[in-house]
Amino acid sequence: MPPSCHAAMRRIKEKTDLTVAIAGNPNVGKSCILNQLTGLNVITANYPGKTVELNFGVTQYGGLTIGIMDLPGTYGISAVSDDQWVARRGVLEGRPDVVIVVVDSSNLQRNLYLVLQFLELGFPVVVALNLIDYAAKIGLRTDYEKLSELLGVPVVPTIAICGEGIKELIGAAVDLAQGKLKVKPLQVSYGRDIESAIAELETAIKEQLPEIPYNLSPRALAIQLLESDPEFTGALTQGGKRRRLRRGWRWGAPPEVIEGLDEEKIESKILGLATSLAGQIEEKHGETASIRILRERHGVAADITSAVQSRITQPPLLSEKLSHYAVTPRTGIPIAVIVMLGVFAFIFSVGSFLSTNISNIWVTFVSPPLSGIIHSMLRNETIARIVVWGMDAGMLAWVTVGVPYVLTFYIALALLEDTGYLNKIAFLSDNVMHKLGLHGRALIPLLTGFGCNVPAIMGTRVLTTKRERLLASTLIVLTPCSARMAVILGAVALFVGWQYAVLIYLFELVLILLVGFSLNKVLPGEPSGLVMEMFPFRAPLVSEVLKKTWYRFKEFIYIAAPLIITGSLILGVLYETKYIWMIVDPMSPITTSWLGLPALVGIPLIFGVFRKELTLELLIALAVMQYGVGAKNLLLFMSPLQIFIFALVITIYIPCVATISVLGKEVGWKNTLLIMAFTITLAIFIGGVAYRLISFFT
Repeated sequence: MPPSCHAAMRRIKEKTDLTVAIAGNPNVGKSCILNQLTGLNVITANYPGKTVELNFGVTQYGGLTIGIMDLPGTYGISAVSDDQWVARRGVLEGRPDVVIVVVDSSNLQRNLYLVLQFLELGFPVVVALNLIDYAAKIGLRTDYEKLSELLGVPVVPTIAICGEGIKELIGAAVDLAQGKLKVKPLQVSYGRDIESAIAELETAIKEQLPEIPYNLSPRALAIQLLESDPEFTGALTQGGKRRRLRRGWRWGAPPEVIEGLDEEKIESKILGLATSLAGQIEEKHGETASIRILRERHGVAADITSAVQSRITQPPLLSEKLSHYAVTPRTGIPIAVIVMLGVFAFIFSVGSFLSTNISNIWVTFVSPPLSGIIHSMLRNETIARIVVWGMDAGMLAWVTVGVPYVLTFYIALALLEDTGYLNKIAFLSDNVMHKLGLHGRALIPLLTGFGCNVPAIMGTRVLTTKRERLLASTLIVLTPCSARMAVILGAVALFVGWQYAVLIYLFELVLILLVGFSLNKVLPGEPSGLVMEMFPFRAPLVSEVLKKTWYRFKEFIYIAAPLIITGSLILGVLYETKYIWMIVDPMSPITTSWLGLPALVGIPLIFGVFRKELTLELLIALAVMQYGVGAKNLLLFMSPLQIFIFALVITIYIPCVATISVLGKEVGWKNTLLIMAFTITLAIFIGGVAYRLISFFT
């Protein structure tokens, strides 16, 4: 968890009467509940592990100010991946007064595992029994009062997406925090061997640790120690490789608990004992203590579910049938192809329509008076032309390239997320992804990369190994994000032909596969297996799709508009003062001689490190200022082949600065520099070869 999260939670506690954490996997409507409570408009999606960030908000109830902490979507908090690590660290360091665990009533057994883990850590828990409407449709009835009795905590039925049960939920959380509800939380009883080991560890902990960080009970800490990796625990006791705790956190116990002990206690009393007891259990049963504890928890969850749920036989829903067809290779692959072509057609047709009409409106009603006003206000002709570069040519390029295609892509992405189709694509592609050294779940960050590489790379934290995160991050950098999509559609599809835009995407797909295959051979290690829950299709709400689209698109507006204006002004200064040639000439051997592009194209390529669509926007601004408004049609400035090569190079070459920054944090700066050098070299090489091959055959 980022260090700022602890400080953020502390500030919220200072300004609120009590704090509540919301936990659960994203598919159960956890973020919908957060949105209902706080109006934060946190983006939701129907697949687990989508985000590994903490979100904070504030709400009012009964005259109280309540701080809300939204934990990353996850099925557990055993800290085997970064989403679980952040969720666990968030509640341990933030120490909320209550934890609301949102569970899917249509898949209760799977979701109760997380509830049991929070109870084990000693947190006051309220269970939000969500999706009761969908569970009823498939014939599942849940006795929530009996569920509350068995768990020993309040259980509130909810339908988060329409706000049903939300008031009762927050009311139960407040009453529990204020001590108005008398509860006796369930304590999971493990097998005889496990319980004997827990008791022995508890005794040692009580003797050696009178104060346990995070207010964990001796029993809770004992269970965490038994759940840890015995081999790692042994290495720690033998030489103390304690720094591995800081990032990997393979231990169930927080690293601060271990770091608070002195070496003698670590070696002889607690960790040594935990290692010995875990080893005895593994030797006797042929499996680790952590696996046996996991089995026991799942067994308890199964017993509780069978006691509180009943099923009425009903014919399968249409959504269930469609889900089956979507994940069966024989039907799923054709469906995936049709969906992807449909998405492309939607973005191209709607984006082109918006681009053409916005351009006509701007050129007719905005550009002439704006240019006239600027020239009348600024007596110096050179300065006036520089300002026109930014305020007229730059904005024209932005509203006709960035806005139409990025907006339509975000609409398409929201629809794919809210219907749950991304989950099906991930499952369907698992075999192919294994050949790239990944598993199907890694496809979700890759698909997210079509929107923006930054959150996609952050999403690789849900992958369990450093090897997988490095592989996925490298492939994400090669994935055409919405900014590059704007270049491909706004240049190639619009001026050369949609079939050539499709060709670039096909080429990118082949390139990603080749790079993935190669890295899988070079990097040591094997991909982990895929365990993924399949959800049926769900009808998206128009309001949620529009809200999600605007939430993403407004960030694009705030970031991209200042960049294009600033970039256009800088470009104007360089062009009007003739300094542009000091940059263009040294780049000519690459841009002109090797890539076959006009010399001036080198300038937009440099600016592409800020944002990829900036390259096309500045190229259009450059053409407009040099050849007039009509040069918005790039065919007056470049040949179809040059437009194609330009877009191909942009699609492959150096990531934008935001992507570079997050890459440095996620995979290290050494790997980031290698990725940057690799993509630049690859783009220049492929662009030059493609230029010569196409020229030869045409």
